[in-house]
Amino acid sequence: MALPSDRPNILLITSDQQHWRTLGFNNPKIQTPNLDRLAGLGTRFDRAYCANPTCTPTRASLITGMWPSAHGAYTLGTKLPESTPTVGQVLRAAGYRTALIGKAHFEPLESTAEVDSKESYPRLRDLDYWRTFNDRCTPWYGFEHVELGRMHGDEGHVGQHYALWLQEQGLSHWREFFQPRQDGIRDTPHDGRQAPPLPPGPGFGWRTDMHWKLPAQYHYTTWTGLRTNARIEAVARDGVPFFLWSSYHDPHPPYCVPEPWASLYNPDDLDDQVGAFQPGEFDRMPLPHQMTRDPRADFGRFNVDGHYTHGYHPHWIDGVTLTRRQMREAIAIYYGMISFMDAMIGTTLDTLQRLGQLDRTLIVFTSDHGHFLGQHGLIAKGPFHYEDVLRVPMIAAWPGRIPAGGRTDSLQTLVDYAPSFLEAAGVEVPLWMQGHSQLADWCGRPSQSRRQAVIVENHHNGAAVHLRTVVTSRYKLTVYRGRPEWGELFDLQADPHERQNQYDNPAFASLRAQLMQQMIDADLEREPAPNRRVAGA
Repeated sequence: MALPSDRPNILLITSDQQHWRTLGFNNPKIQTPNLDRLAGLGTRFDRAYCANPTCTPTRASLITGMWPSAHGAYTLGTKLPESTPTVGQVLRAAGYRTALIGKAHFEPLESTAEVDSKESYPRLRDLDYWRTFNDRCTPWYGFEHVELGRMHGDEGHVGQHYALWLQEQGLSHWREFFQPRQDGIRDTPHDGRQAPPLPPGPGFGWRTDMHWKLPAQYHYTTWTGLRTNARIEAVARDGVPFFLWSSYHDPHPPYCVPEPWASLYNPDDLDDQVGAFQPGEFDRMPLPHQMTRDPRADFGRFNVDGHYTHGYHPHWIDGVTLTRRQMREAIAIYYGMISFMDAMIGTTLDTLQRLGQLDRTLIVFTSDHGHFLGQHGLIAKGPFHYEDVLRVPMIAAWPGRIPAGGRTDSLQTLVDYAPSFLEAAGVEVPLWMQGHSQLADWCGRPSQSRRQAVIVENHHNGAAVHLRTVVTSRYKLTVYRGRPEWGELFDLQADPHERQNQYDNPAFASLRAQLMQQMIDADLEREPAPNRRVAGA
């Protein structure tokens, strides 16, 4: 296929674990002036969904255009095979420069005899290894240039290119600002003193002191923004189009951020932002939901792969132990993390404008999945397919192509991003991609490819909680493998907070059957056909 002479740059900007209602244009309690500005340049999509509500599966889907069950990285702790074809490979072959700055998380934190992970210990902290990584190991998943950092907040998984940058900035004692490694092995700071233990506190990522002492100028959000801008500058000088994934780490817990962002929001002003459990809402829900109300519940009973044992206590049920004050404090920091990221995204928009590249760049902002902020008594993420964790923020802007200031409730899935990027570049979508280009829909044009339903998968942590959801414009149906007694059916129009499960309601029996057929149809439609038929037999 002949490539158009006006091929756009493609800039994918992602946050990590961001609730879809945490942008200034849909929530007046949070300040995101630059993402609001991006929405003004383009269109906001209010019904965008992840492929899987955890990091690795959806991130792998973003670059492959395949669902997790097809590309193989179906849950956390798995590896996307490096032999898997990606959108970056296709765009590189078409003359694009490709780069990934920030968080990858395509590979697990541990290597085994069967799985060699470049994102595992001790390699994660081998800075000599990362110093020459781009010369030896790229293209990596289709990216010819990568700058990586694996951590969130002050947790101990810090290293790779981000640690190299910290040392280049003169912060030789950077280890002092991070917690010990969280795999049972303690780190030793540069001066030989033992690193402090994790401070106690209820709730995943909750801290007694959430005001991180790491200066903002050294924060990984600053690093991601500055290195994104530097890469844009370098490629713009060469006069070739680029595909760049600017992958921010926040607002993924733990909840901690430097000043001035830590004090930007007053927890006392955020009481209406705290989600809540409504008594009785789990009465007709599957057993795992009901178990979350017991802080001593043993989720180890659902273990099948040996990673979790008897007494396993998942972080997502800690919401039952948090006070409303603690939730407000966590949300204030969570919002501060988002506003910090927004400020750096603004510098990238300014860089594109200064270089004369803004009008010729397709920019898409989204998150890999959502986040519970107390809704249904839950926090963080987990095997619960509520809108809070399945739905993601989404903005698409391409001046002159995508309507400025637009808003739509058309269904979107992150699996469709890769083929949409290829159509924008004038490149044929390969048959191995399961997603379908939504570029026409993004540009406000009628399209037969516009989705009537989206699928969300979840084979959670390899455990026996294996579920799948189909979402339509109004309804949502969730089924569990091997658990006919479990199921969820919500009318998102009549029950937007998803508190009335109609799965076993006789009045909804006909609708349930229709949605089950729609799920089967959607599943058949995404069946890959990687080889073109060339003859009758």
